[in-house]
Amino acid sequence: MKLKLAEALLRRKELGEKVKSVQNFKQADLYEVKAKRVHVAENIDDLTLSVPKLNLSQVLSEFDFYSRQLRLIDGAIQQANWTVEIDVNDTVVQDWVAPKSESKELEVA
Repeated sequence: MKLKLAEALLRRKELGEKVKSVQNFKQADLYEVKAKRVHVAENIDDLTLSVPKLNLSQVLSEFDFYSRQLRLIDGAIQQANWTVEIDVNDTVVQDWVAPKSESKELEVA
């Protein structure tokens, strides 16, 4: 499949955001509180039941998938970076040079 460099750069940015969002999953995002039980008698304590919304393996699989895709697109971009040459004006690669000042000596009368 052929991509334009601009499309590859956009895909790399998109994949980077997906990796970052999956990487930032917190424990609270994986579990949902389904039931609470309030103190009923002397020997009964509060009961909180947490039910998983997702399996940790699902989150890790998604993270691994997007990380791999990001590495692959980044590698393709880097290969293009090292192999493609572009035409530019010679002045684009020059460093700034301060203009020579024309100093005239002041005449003292």
